[in-house]
Amino acid sequence: MSSQKDSNKVCKFKSKIGGQALIEGIMMRGIYKSAMVCRLPSGELDLETWDINNGPNLPWYRKAPFIRGVFNFAISMAEGYKCLSKSADKSMIGVEDENPSKLDKWLEDKFGDKLMPIVSVIGIVLGVVLAVGLFMLAPAGVTKLIGKFVALNDVAQTVIEGVVKIAIFILYMWLTSLMPDMRRTYEYHGAEHKTIACYEAGDELTVENVKKHTRFHPRCGTSFIFIVLIVSIIVFSVLQVPWDNIFIRMACKLALLPFIVGIGYEFIRLAGRYENWFTKLFSAPGLAVQRITTREPDDKEIECAIMAIEAVIPDNKEDDVW
Repeated sequence: MSSQKDSNKVCKFKSKIGGQALIEGIMMRGIYKSAMVCRLPSGELDLETWDINNGPNLPWYRKAPFIRGVFNFAISMAEGYKCLSKSADKSMIGVEDENPSKLDKWLEDKFGDKLMPIVSVIGIVLGVVLAVGLFMLAPAGVTKLIGKFVALNDVAQTVIEGVVKIAIFILYMWLTSLMPDMRRTYEYHGAEHKTIACYEAGDELTVENVKKHTRFHPRCGTSFIFIVLIVSIIVFSVLQVPWDNIFIRMACKLALLPFIVGIGYEFIRLAGRYENWFTKLFSAPGLAVQRITTREPDDKEIECAIMAIEAVIPDNKEDDVW
């Protein structure tokens, strides 16, 4: 398998280009351009590019350490969600439902073109509710339950809460990987990482070359989430966020979230820029979880990733070096 050869490939430089797996596609974000490439139902590759400002002339709040993480993360999330929605639409081009249900017909007649925006808003709301429930209320509730049987101080409760949160995160990722559609998305995720690794190694961007590279990358969003979870355990332990009321605790954690995201972002930047014992130590858990959230891609998925990254590589490659 190609993954057995990954360790033999040497990174010649550290690129700033990052990406995201989409539905039957990949988005790549470069220095001056972003691109999304989707495999249409017809089999053709659809490329869409747009200009971005990710170069040296950023506003101060996107360059200041610890502050920039919050803004850059929010911008990346917004762009990623927009691309994800677009890829879902593109995956349905030319595909018609021959036997729509009565509900489908009623929704189409009632809302028309407004249906998709409404569905998107509902999806966001449900996503936020699920995230708060799974990663805030549930871990705190489990920890409080354990505290009824075992005497725990605040630091011990915080550590247990963090461990439960990490366990839920890993379990959630594993369960989603069992779904055929999500497994395919994870294959595109692997294609994205392998293509960036091939580019960073200075190899020609061909399907055969990309196959030789690793599907694990320290700047991955999976690693970022894992680092944020670890940082949150440390921060909440030091600041002694109150345990008297779960909802007050949740409010305090939400208030501290930008601070934690900012710290996590700086660690990801370090991991993307340097390779030493410290960055390897912090990257290791996230890289391990990527064994779940990435899969070995097929040739067509790699072709998609190659087209996406080629569209965002700057004319002056020095602009893309850390």
